[in-house]
Amino acid sequence: MKVSHFFSPLLLAAVLHGGAAHAATSQKVACACQGLPSVVYPKDDSYPNLTTAYWDVRANLSPSCIFLPQSADDVASALRTLHECDSTFAIRGGGHMNFPGSNGIEEGVLVSLEHMNAISYNERTKTVNVAPGARWVDVYTSLDRVGRYTIGGRLKTIGVPGLTLIGGYHYFINKYGFTMDNVVSYEAVLGNGTKVVASRTSHPDLFWGLKGSANNLALVTNFEFSTYPIARLSTTIQTFADDEIENFLDATVDFLKKSDSSVGAGGIFTISLNSSTGLFSASLLGAQEGTSSPPSKFGSFSRLNATLRRNAVLRPVEWHSQFDTPFQAQRIQFVSHTMKPSKTQLRYLYREWRKAILDIGDVQGLYGTFVVNLTPKSAIAVGKRNGVGNLWEDALDEEDLLIWQFATSWAAASDDLRMSAWSETLAARLHAENRAKDLAHPLLYMGDAGEFQNPFQTFFSANTLRRLRKIRKEYDPVLVFTRNVWGGFKMGF
Repeated sequence: MKVSHFFSPLLLAAVLHGGAAHAATSQKVACACQGLPSVVYPKDDSYPNLTTAYWDVRANLSPSCIFLPQSADDVASALRTLHECDSTFAIRGGGHMNFPGSNGIEEGVLVSLEHMNAISYNERTKTVNVAPGARWVDVYTSLDRVGRYTIGGRLKTIGVPGLTLIGGYHYFINKYGFTMDNVVSYEAVLGNGTKVVASRTSHPDLFWGLKGSANNLALVTNFEFSTYPIARLSTTIQTFADDEIENFLDATVDFLKKSDSSVGAGGIFTISLNSSTGLFSASLLGAQEGTSSPPSKFGSFSRLNATLRRNAVLRPVEWHSQFDTPFQAQRIQFVSHTMKPSKTQLRYLYREWRKAILDIGDVQGLYGTFVVNLTPKSAIAVGKRNGVGNLWEDALDEEDLLIWQFATSWAAASDDLRMSAWSETLAARLHAENRAKDLAHPLLYMGDAGEFQNPFQTFFSANTLRRLRKIRKEYDPVLVFTRNVWGGFKMGF
């Protein structure tokens, strides 16, 4: 029987072209794998562990080979090879972003930076140099020896590059700004394999461009961070039963409105459904610089009836080491939006999420969390006034903002599409309702967003995008980090 009986000539041409394109791509990847030294292939014993070093099971992909550089020179050589072969590749630091493809790849080359994990403190400059394979608990452990602290990840296993390159939320952003605002210099490798140092005085355009652009411009091989003489934290862990949840939300808004730059203080504010018991509860993980206990900035929560209230003065590394996101724990979908602070509307969002999460109670392994991330105006002011800025500056006024996020996990791959659609649809409806009430804000933090959202399209200003594309034209004219690194949030052409 003739093929033309089943396929039109145009469709047949498309199928043949698709096969040819895949073969060409495979040849480019094979060129890179063969040209890189000491790569790991699917047949190797270490391959399974390397391809499952993600906390979101959905992110497990199957690269054709994995390259583990030991130094910036290794990275530079690898990027020259990848560029010459025109191979697709992904970059993984600590795997901070969770969705599939953001730091992994199917069939391409995975550049995994885990062996580049050196950390060194400079006593003269009071800065710490951190390689891109380090995790924040490693940084805090190193700084603990000299009684210093920096503005990094709140959970211990979060990777340094992922958090830093997308902005970075920490407990003390109200005083010290976002993680990106605390970077003194970047050592980076460009798409053609050239090594550069970006700082206020060296390549200052790239220095600015790396503050919030994720993986769109270069591969950073060293971050130099400011550090602070903070040897102790006043901490609080508080939990609340269902009947206090809406009061908990009110207290969260009060905390935001009272935030200023006098004392570093912040928290992680969550409401969770235990699908096994059907019960909802709220929790606060709070930290404040200093040794006064309980931490004074959390007074609005102290007035609530808590099921647990534990205050302690701890070294930073002791505090951060308690909280983890283990590898392969779950399948999880994020989605988030931002609003101006309103107690009434935040209560409404919570009630709508609560009804919606109960409607999908049949999903195997369901665990739902309503997360509030606070962005005080004093945090925004740091980047606007430090003489450097960041990619957010044009899109943000100095005003208090509140990010609301749904973090929903489940067990079975068969529910992936259902859960993504549920998350996207519910969040879009509530964001639209906020917009109709003039309460919505375009801030979209990459670390809290779903893969169907894109901060470059919806948050960054037109002026920022023009400036960023000009920088890309200067430092990556052939678009290696746009065409060949396709994962994560991209600024487009």
